[in-house]
Amino acid sequence: MKQHTLKAPFSFEGKGLHTGLFIHANFLPAEENTGVRICRTDLDGRPTYEAIADYVTATERGTVLERGAWKVSTVEHALSALYAMGVDNCLIEVDAPEMPILDGSAKYYIQSIEKVGLQEQEAEQKVFVVTEPIEYISERGNKMVIQPCDHYEAEVTIAYDKSGILREQSAEIYDLADYKRELSAARTFCFVREIEPLLRMGLIKGGDLQNALVIYETPMSQEGLDYMTDKLGQPRLDANKLGYLSPLNYPNEPARHKLLDLIGDMSLLGCRIQGKIAALRPGHTFNTQCAKRLRNKVAAENSKNK
Repeated sequence: MKQHTLKAPFSFEGKGLHTGLFIHANFLPAEENTGVRICRTDLDGRPTYEAIADYVTATERGTVLERGAWKVSTVEHALSALYAMGVDNCLIEVDAPEMPILDGSAKYYIQSIEKVGLQEQEAEQKVFVVTEPIEYISERGNKMVIQPCDHYEAEVTIAYDKSGILREQSAEIYDLADYKRELSAARTFCFVREIEPLLRMGLIKGGDLQNALVIYETPMSQEGLDYMTDKLGQPRLDANKLGYLSPLNYPNEPARHKLLDLIGDMSLLGCRIQGKIAALRPGHTFNTQCAKRLRNKVAAENSKNK
């Protein structure tokens, strides 16, 4: 199959989840064999690097790429949408150290890519074909198995043993043509109990109930909940009502978002994957570690075949 880029540019602007900055991002057509590259237009020299696993430096609340002064966080939603839509080459320009969070999903990226369309290019796609099972296991119980398949499939199972609301959920995608309907509107999520520490760390300055699915599953005082909603600039809530603080887009939205993230993180391999990915307890740290190890494996195999 041939490589593809965008037929025309598109742009977004909005808040950064962690910095709270108002951010502009442009998505531009790119030459074949250049991959997805990100340019920091606000820095001297407009440094530009490819979005690959080699540059992952942090994964606390999103995937962070960094090389010298060049740093861009929360890249996974855009990368997920580009991969799912078959965009091999794209230049992303952004004027801040993170991407705008939008509504916390990939929905608007998908809509924009559909609107401008794709341009076929002359070069063949770079594809890693899985020929035998590959397994990665972490000391914390994360697991990823990549198996041979004649196309791309992915599935995840998430488990939060201490949560009274979100325990175990699964999500899968058997055809990336279903991404828009099945995954694109799944929002990033967090627990109320996580928010105060994040605020104290100086993170989620742009967070609110419109760009994340917030889960309230550990009772806290009304005073404590009021403090959190006031800091986020949100209406106060009843501390006695546990559950999701906004309506779900899918019954298993958290699992679907983890699958969305997985697709974006694994795109940091730098080429397409022909195989089935199954992940237990995925997260940005584990996902990107697997992408790095797989990237090294691909490089070693390519070197051996030269």
